[in-house]
Amino acid sequence: MGRPAKSKLYTRTGDLGETALFGGGRVAKDHPRVEAYGSVDELNSALGVAVAFLRQRRVSAALQSVQNELFNIGAELASESGPKAERGRMFIDPERKIAGLERLIDEYDAKVPPLRTFILPSGSRAGALLHLARGVCRRAERAVVRLSRQEEVNPQLIVYLNRLSDLLFVLARYVNKAARKPETRWRKG
Repeated sequence: MGRPAKSKLYTRTGDLGETALFGGGRVAKDHPRVEAYGSVDELNSALGVAVAFLRQRRVSAALQSVQNELFNIGAELASESGPKAERGRMFIDPERKIAGLERLIDEYDAKVPPLRTFILPSGSRAGALLHLARGVCRRAERAVVRLSRQEEVNPQLIVYLNRLSDLLFVLARYVNKAARKPETRWRKG
């Protein structure tokens, strides 16, 4: 008996600038829905890079849990909108997940000094990468907001991304403090 045929990574179905959504529909690759789930995917990758440089296991574990949620969010965004969308939601129990982010924000914010001025994204490798991921998170949030103005989108996705950017900011500060890297203050002018 021979080996089963290995599926190929490439399908050639997107060669003309369209891609498939979960549910069977097709849209242009520059469609706002593709931009939204692509930005969430980019955020997930940015978090993966940051996690690779983290030394704090608890922070790594929290971010890996977030990465899993981002995959669910991306899958939901890659699904067709409309009446079937409610059944196809991948982001389940958003209130609990948002509350979990808020608990983490409060916990780590209590471990860093209060901010009295703006700071520049910098510090340790992991801290700087978390600042970068925060910027990518804000872009993903803007893409989902833009999509929500055109199509039905679970509004809790926007809340989650908004809260996640706050968490990434405070985690960057915490990681830099743990690495004994001072924050760089913004100087006007």
